[in-house]
Amino acid sequence: MSNLHSDPLSPAANTAEQEESSFAEMLSDFDQQHADGKTGDTVTGTIVSVSSDAVLVDIGRKIEGSLPRAKWDEVEQNEPKRGASVTVTIGPRNEEGYYDLSMLRIERPKDWAGLQKAFDEKRTIAGVVVEQVKGGYRVDVGVRAFMPASRSGVRDAAEMPALVGQEIQCRITKLDVEKEDLVIDRRVVLEEEELQRRERAFADLKEGAVVRGRVRSVMDFGAFIDLGGVDALLHVADISHSRVNKAGDAVKIGDELEVKILKTDPATKKLSVGLKQLQEDPWTVAARTFHVGDRVSGTVSRLADFGAFIELLPGVDGLIHLSELSWDKRVRKPGDLLKVGERVEAVILQMNIEERRISLGYKQVLGDPWDAVSQKFPVGSVVEGPVTNLTAFGAFVDLGDGIEGMVHISDITHEKRLNHSKDKLAKGQPVKAAVIEIDRDRRRIRLSMKQLEPTSVDHYISDHRLGDTVNGRLVEVRGNKATVELGEGVLATCQLKPAQDKTPIQEKPKTADVSSLSAMLAEKWKQGGSAAATKEAAREGQVRSFRIANLDPAKRLIELELAS
Repeated sequence: MSNLHSDPLSPAANTAEQEESSFAEMLSDFDQQHADGKTGDTVTGTIVSVSSDAVLVDIGRKIEGSLPRAKWDEVEQNEPKRGASVTVTIGPRNEEGYYDLSMLRIERPKDWAGLQKAFDEKRTIAGVVVEQVKGGYRVDVGVRAFMPASRSGVRDAAEMPALVGQEIQCRITKLDVEKEDLVIDRRVVLEEEELQRRERAFADLKEGAVVRGRVRSVMDFGAFIDLGGVDALLHVADISHSRVNKAGDAVKIGDELEVKILKTDPATKKLSVGLKQLQEDPWTVAARTFHVGDRVSGTVSRLADFGAFIELLPGVDGLIHLSELSWDKRVRKPGDLLKVGERVEAVILQMNIEERRISLGYKQVLGDPWDAVSQKFPVGSVVEGPVTNLTAFGAFVDLGDGIEGMVHISDITHEKRLNHSKDKLAKGQPVKAAVIEIDRDRRRIRLSMKQLEPTSVDHYISDHRLGDTVNGRLVEVRGNKATVELGEGVLATCQLKPAQDKTPIQEKPKTADVSSLSAMLAEKWKQGGSAAATKEAAREGQVRSFRIANLDPAKRLIELELAS
């Protein structure tokens, strides 16, 4: 057997040699295929199929390559077609088993001279990331180069291993031919690509256009919206017609929003967008919803020194001015009556849609206390309240429900003439007064304190009774009626009877030096004039005897008749 196999001329030996030769050729072909098919090779392939996600390319290997459709669209303007030729760079196998392809059309230098030229011209070159090492990567750019992790474009350390095996574009930042030291930078290329992509995207965004974007980050003053690679600011004031204190109250990271481009700045590549601009203007809604005189309800949204803002609709605030808050003048600030968040009712006083203003009245809802002032404080009634203000011409008295009465300085007291109301009264002092006048149109009530003080008439009435005979001086005679002075400040009326004796009697001239009523009366009595006077006609200046016919303390009225 051994001789048979050792005989080179035997048929069996020839068959074994042929099989060994055939196997060796197959192995050689397999090795050659894989030797020629390293990742990073740039080849021309044929498109075999096209889908919305990828373009499959025959790259001359047993397994096809897959080119993402997005990468095709970044480089080519035309649609990919089956059978068309395309130049691609081969990457490692992906999870689906296909070779990852790219359309990087960057030549890889063949030697150090080519690297030196690329370095001098600051050209972008291609390379394949071979392995991750301490501080970065080893990259094959025709020779081994080092790429620092900080210049790799990878932001997360956890993602660094994924870059191994990928073909990248980079620039040479350091070249030492003698030491064969080469450092490259991928990040600068990515940043330039991003800038170019943003510029192309920015050019497509026009003011007034409505676009869709995703919230990338949120700050108190607004949110940044990613519009396909271009960031736009959605300011907090443009989020909603309603008041939004901070952007985070309305939007969050990851939200998909449809926004309107408000402004573009080509110089700074900045965009501002609005969300509320896609909603109907609430003031348009207000114009067709509200009318002057309407009673409306809303929420107190803000308080200021001059009034309270009431939200009637989202984005529509009305103002209750301080003067329209209460009939009571003692209300000095809105916080005395209202608080933020409170639901209130008000009446629309004025509307100006063009200026976006609505004036509201709050006190009108409560009812005007002046409507019933005549019934509550009729003329002649006595009122009581504290003094709220003192002026040179009088004092103001609080009568409740926001109504004040005024006591003129001449109506404060009978005692003496005052120079200022504070000479007799003090702020906060409770006083009583009589209502002497009501002016509804001017919203004024006039009061008198002195009317409630006892007068000489009051004292006289209290000291006398009906039928008493008293002496007095006729100060005015008109027909059968006369006014009689009974004492200082005490006047009475008298119904005169026709005189029985028309014979005049001699009386002292009116120019007699008599200083007072009592002196005159005493003089008449000395002359026995009282009996004689009854027989003559009543004349002004006469001192005569009268009988009290009527006393009315309420009206301070004294009526007399001539004594017989």
